Amino acid sequence: MTNLEKYVKIIVEVGINIQKGQKLLVRCPVKSADFAHLVMAQAYQAGADDVVIEWSDPEGSRISYLHAPDSNFESAAQWQKDRVEHFASEGYNLLTISAADPEIFRGVDLERLSKHNDVLASVYKPLKAKVSSYEIQWCYVCLPTPAWAKMVFPNACEDKALELLWDAIFAAVRIGDGCPVENWRGHIEDLQQRVGELNRFNFKHLRFKNGLGTDLEVHLPEGHIWRASGEPAGTGVVNAPNIPTEEIFTAPSKYGTKGVVYATKPLQWSGNVVEDFWLRFEGGKVVDYDAKTGKDVLAKLLSSYENADYLGEVALVPINSPLAQLGLTWYHTLFDENSACHLGLGNASVTCNKNKTTPEINQAGGSQEITIGSDCLEVIGVCGDGGEVVILKDGNFVPFA
Repeated sequence: MTNLEKYVKIIVEVGINIQKGQKLLVRCPVKSADFAHLVMAQAYQAGADDVVIEWSDPEGSRISYLHAPDSNFESAAQWQKDRVEHFASEGYNLLTISAADPEIFRGVDLERLSKHNDVLASVYKPLKAKVSSYEIQWCYVCLPTPAWAKMVFPNACEDKALELLWDAIFAAVRIGDGCPVENWRGHIEDLQQRVGELNRFNFKHLRFKNGLGTDLEVHLPEGHIWRASGEPAGTGVVNAPNIPTEEIFTAPSKYGTKGVVYATKPLQWSGNVVEDFWLRFEGGKVVDYDAKTGKDVLAKLLSSYENADYLGEVALVPINSPLAQLGLTWYHTLFDENSACHLGLGNASVTCNKNKTTPEINQAGGSQEITIGSDCLEVIGVCGDGGEVVILKDGNFVPFA
């Protein structure tokens, strides 16, 4: 198989892991139609009962944001809501294919973006609820674009940059030699072994420190659960919600974070980039922040919806993974968050707590990851009796006794 064929096979058989008789909704930019059709064919070969593609058009959206009247961004048509409700009620699994310019919305009014994001969130609420509760199989993957490639490889010509980004993605998703599906199943087994090790400690809080100035304490609520890819969805099928995935994550206590954290990679939000920034927390809330580039974007993100300035996720990622070893700044959340430890602002997954309705975790309208991992990061877990366990040292997991 070619690397592209292997990538499609990983997505269908591991990422979404579609089963005979299941239904699949694929959300994809229209300019990536050829790839979506490969996925569609592979899904039917795997036994899918129905595969529907919902096309998006980022370039067209940019034109609308720049020129359409304000009324276009204040509400959604009933047919849009009915369509999403149909997919949710009929049990469609969800595959999202991202292929966009990370700065596609640079220069667009952030107020318009924020308002329309709220509208879209309300439209997709039925599907989002099934994703958040892991009731359905879902997966998020990416394809390179010329604009994204030039951001990652600015010194290469456009064609070469695109080739380099394809190669980097193939390496990041662990295509390697032999059977890619078997490679992934072995990786998922490793993730689940680490999950079991972390869950047995029942940590009260975590401490993060590095040479950049990060000194952060993150409390974990009673009943918290560490999770990773390789667990069964509500359908009973095991799948990998992100391709690539290297993270082991849980939901922290909403009001239990204090200290300062320095980001180690840029943040990409709504087509805008924030670089060289830090956040200070008190009582779980961001109370101060600064950024060398994009401070206004960061301010808008932190106020873009209720509780956007509280944490909803803490994730541990070693820097010795194939993805991290590429040493790239990806300017894309999926890849940057899976190349190093990160924190997630906003919504917490209810599946990360034994009491899924606990008010101790953040319930917000969205989420945004901040990369904080580095080769000098230390993470210590503190147990209920005050005992300390070194989890990561110099950015990598330490073997537990």
